[in-house]
Amino acid sequence: MWNEPYLESCCRSALHRLCLSGTGGRPRGLRDEPCLARLERKGFACLSADDRYRVTREGEGRHGTEVLGGKRKA
Repeated sequence: MWNEPYLESCCRSALHRLCLSGTGGRPRGLRDEPCLARLERKGFACLSADDRYRVTREGEGRHGTEVLGGKRKA
């Protein structure tokens, strides 16, 4: 049975961009901020003290299974 929260395609794309941004994260005020905020509410991202979204461990795991199709980063 599927137990994970559903991510819209726009949120999957935002999660992918967030993972690609690395430790620098993504700033607030971008067009995908609604998705980044949704990812934060689901625990896949966090908003740091410098007002940048960064991926969480849960977000990295979800990115690996849903966006990369189970492939892990080398």
